[in-house]
Amino acid sequence: MSHQPIVLPRLAALARQAAPKLLEGVVAPLAVFYAALALLGLKGALVAAVTWVYAGVGWRLVRRIPVPGTMILAVIAITVRALLGFWTGSAVIYFLQPELGTICISMVFLASVRLNRPLVQKLTLDYIHLPSAVLRHERVRRFFARITLLWAFVLLANSAVSIWLLLHESIGTYLLVRTAAVAAISGLAVAFSLYAFRRMLRRLHYDPVTTPSA
Repeated sequence: MSHQPIVLPRLAALARQAAPKLLEGVVAPLAVFYAALALLGLKGALVAAVTWVYAGVGWRLVRRIPVPGTMILAVIAITVRALLGFWTGSAVIYFLQPELGTICISMVFLASVRLNRPLVQKLTLDYIHLPSAVLRHERVRRFFARITLLWAFVLLANSAVSIWLLLHESIGTYLLVRTAAVAAISGLAVAFSLYAFRRMLRRLHYDPVTTPSA
């Protein structure tokens, strides 16, 4: 049989699909936490953040809506942070927790590549739909494996910088410099990932999946 053309979604459409889930799973929990921190203190902020994340998961389970991978990661991270935060009450320990969690997540990224189930592919499919023919393509499989490796090392780099600042600088300096450093590292990685994704999709138009012969 002849090659079948693959109709790929435009990046603008992908962004429109991803934005609401990013807002709910990443931006909103941070906003809830910092608002509660200003009004209720550290313990109140922990309760508010945990409540928000678990309420989001519960709402999806009740309505039988798939739970995004990013939300599952958020549940794991916020649970560990809340338990240690209540136990220690230490600002340094509190800020150290997400960095240790990030290191653990980076190890999960590395393990997913080893298991031939790259986590970036799973997270991508939480936000956008790609045809099954595209996902079976060898070029696409290699892309997701390499990008998963990239983000594993990006997460490790972010954590290394953050932990060094936390242990050697004041909390105020840590918050200011860490935010700028992580934004710069992650921004470069996002830009490269989008460029590589666009390049991979464009090349698929010239390297379509071959349908097995009958």
